[in-house]
Amino acid sequence: MEFLYTYRVTGLEFPLVEPDDAKFVIVGVPFDGTTSFKPGARFGPTLIRHATLNLESYILDYEIDIAELPIADIGDVSIVSGDPKKTADRVKETIEEVKRINSEALPVLLGGEHSQTLGAIEALEPKSYVVFDAHLDLRDSYEGNPYSHACVARRIAELGIVEAMFGIRSGTREEVRFAEARGINWIHARDYSFDAFVELVEPLPEPVYLSVDIDVFDLPLVPSTGTPEAGGLHFWNVVEAIEWLVENKKVIGFDIMEVAGKSLGDPTALTGAKLLFYFIGAVGRRL
Repeated sequence: MEFLYTYRVTGLEFPLVEPDDAKFVIVGVPFDGTTSFKPGARFGPTLIRHATLNLESYILDYEIDIAELPIADIGDVSIVSGDPKKTADRVKETIEEVKRINSEALPVLLGGEHSQTLGAIEALEPKSYVVFDAHLDLRDSYEGNPYSHACVARRIAELGIVEAMFGIRSGTREEVRFAEARGINWIHARDYSFDAFVELVEPLPEPVYLSVDIDVFDLPLVPSTGTPEAGGLHFWNVVEAIEWLVENKKVIGFDIMEVAGKSLGDPTALTGAKLLFYFIGAVGRRL
């Protein structure tokens, strides 16, 4: 099988390697077929990549230059317009192919709708799913679609994967009851602290998949995301959590989802790009 990317892209202004030589393999998913408020997540992968051109590759606080790390970018998955499940299946196939040719590669998904995290989860089969998100995403169906972005955590829970959620500040009564019935732990953004994060994540079984819905951050950092919510986390809250996870758990996949916007240099994409660099740097300094 060949990779299902539609095109190779520019961005990441330093040398890239082929997937079979990489530690990190970037995969874009330009899909927003079930967006329920503001469209534009289909531009997320391109906007993040472009935003990296504004960033120094040297991470000051890690004393590491990520330009010296083996990073591949295979471009964007060819989506099935308006169909989140079929597109997620393509994400699954793409990541399975990445792992087939390089079992040591760490897939990094750039999105795009949060619905597409399901494909990565199905491909990698983690034991635990750690997610930073403004929303519970535990609806059984939304607007008649069980594979909507508002349902992704529910579909993942149904796979028997342990879930822990952080930065939550939006959900329905039914979602809360489902979480209680399934033993899904979540921390409201008002109650978030690093100590609370560690307490919840430390006992989770490994390996772990880490997902960041960009709307977990407060509005000034991510004004263009599709379903923005006031009262979010600070950038360094999530970076600190990433640092702890990669130092203490086996993380086998990572994504930054729901980045949107219609212009280059959008603050939402700049936030996503900076987070991408910190994740790569946090893992890379341990190689």
